[in-house]
Amino acid sequence: MKPYAAAEARQELARLDPAWQFDAAANEIRREYRFKDFYRTMSFVNAIAHIANAEDHHPDLEVGYNYCRVRYSTHAIGGLSENDFICAAKIDRL
Repeated sequence: MKPYAAAEARQELARLDPAWQFDAAANEIRREYRFKDFYRTMSFVNAIAHIANAEDHHPDLEVGYNYCRVRYSTHAIGGLSENDFICAAKIDRL
């Protein structure tokens, strides 16, 4: 499988919440979520873990007291795939 071309990736990104963005090389998508406190942040992280295991597609996460930064890329192909956008959409519905 080849990574999405730039035009394909832009089309898919347009279907997500506007808070999702490309990295500088457009090889990954990322979004930051903010929460009231650590408990809510960790509840969100656990929900992401459930989605990731169900989809067998795991994001890179950066977690702090009241935030979670999520990054998706399909490392095996060195870019973005349909799985990245599917998982991002599922996270947006949490």
